[in-house]
Amino acid sequence: MTALNINLHLFLENLLFFLSATSFFIVVGWAWKHAKPYIIPQPLPRWFKFWFSTVQILGVFLPLVVMVLWGVFWGYTAVLSVFTWYFVMLGLQILCESISLRLFHSVVWVMIPYLYVPYRIWQMYEGLTLLGSVSQLWWIQNVLVLEILLWTANYALNVSQLPRLFSWEFPKNSNISLN
Repeated sequence: MTALNINLHLFLENLLFFLSATSFFIVVGWAWKHAKPYIIPQPLPRWFKFWFSTVQILGVFLPLVVMVLWGVFWGYTAVLSVFTWYFVMLGLQILCESISLRLFHSVVWVMIPYLYVPYRIWQMYEGLTLLGSVSQLWWIQNVLVLEILLWTANYALNVSQLPRLFSWEFPKNSNISLN
């Protein structure tokens, strides 16, 4: 595949995902328009700052360094393509979350990562397949595997927090702790 074909393919794929996800959020937001306004449960768990910092370092800073060094300075256009779309979709996820939580106070906010994070894992897997034949990029392939592991762990953590996010109550004698 040429660089133009890769970029066109990634553009169309990401556009289709974004339009589908946004349409889904609009429909669900409309269906739940009478739900009470959503507010993030407080206080945040003690481990949250550590996890959030880990995601910032490994999920934002590391891919940014890789994109700039290998994609921009050393001219690997496939690396630039993969990580550019990664950041575009990450930015759109953050924008969707901000709009749904801060502007609409909608419970749809809880659902956004459940669509975007698996798609992000797909993006990193697809990046592995696009870069698979370039032996000089073994380091980038390891970063992509690390990203897949990071976002898989993040997804599992998101799922485990559903009871807390929806303020589900447990019996007082229960051994379940959400903090």
